[in-house]
Amino acid sequence: MALKIVVLAKQVPDTRNVGKDAMTAEGTVNRAALPAIFNPEDLNALEQALRLKEQNPGSTVGILTMGPPRAGEIIRQGLYRGADTGWLLTDRLFAGADTLATSYALATAIKKIGDVDIVIGGRQAIDGDTAQVGPQVAQKLGLNQVTYAEEISVKDGVATVKRHIDGGVETVQAPLPVVITVNGSAAPCRPQNAKLVMKYKRATCPLERPAEGTAYDALYAERPYLTLNQWSVADVDGDPSQCGLAGSPTKVKAVKNIVFQAKESKTLTASDADVEGLVKDLIEEKII
Repeated sequence: MALKIVVLAKQVPDTRNVGKDAMTAEGTVNRAALPAIFNPEDLNALEQALRLKEQNPGSTVGILTMGPPRAGEIIRQGLYRGADTGWLLTDRLFAGADTLATSYALATAIKKIGDVDIVIGGRQAIDGDTAQVGPQVAQKLGLNQVTYAEEISVKDGVATVKRHIDGGVETVQAPLPVVITVNGSAAPCRPQNAKLVMKYKRATCPLERPAEGTAYDALYAERPYLTLNQWSVADVDGDPSQCGLAGSPTKVKAVKNIVFQAKESKTLTASDADVEGLVKDLIEEKII
């Protein structure tokens, strides 16, 4: 069975490098001040999508992401690994979106893409850790959803998913179409393919493209596959009042880099007396 798979992927700030300029005056993340990376668990989701493509001949994998023009890099990284196409949602009206506005934008784009069998994304993004967008997209589309996935297979229009949950692992089934979110404990994503890097390294959305007359400008007319899909709020028939800051009932109060430092330290031996003393101290301090 050929599947049409859409991978939800996000370009996120590298949270290992949060500095004083990480937040704007409006309370949103200052993405321009932070290094940008492919959200780790979205890479796990991409690997599952590519495996499904290999197991089901004729299937296609597309990368759907939302962000500024530089987020087109996420689509390229997907193409380098075996994805077939991508869509970038970019518009000032999308800026500052919380999970509710983000899921609305993604859901409207998926409706525009049409006839999608599987929507798959990471469990959560490292710049928010809410794990809300995937389930919210499923709710807005009225689709079945499975979370915490580690392995996925499809047969006769039914997805079989192994989930890692508290206390163990369970296997569930859901009819297509379905939205699935993937854990970071799932298989890591494959490396980029050198031939695909050479093929797609000039792929850009129109807003990223070099000015007319500059190097490689003629390349895009010769090779249409190098033009990435770029959609605005109007392109996906979105309601501006439900997008970006306008559609976000939650706001970020502060972004800080917190470093934990021990105020004091104590060296213990492996003796029973030292271990017993430590346990007593922890109980007295109500730590345990």
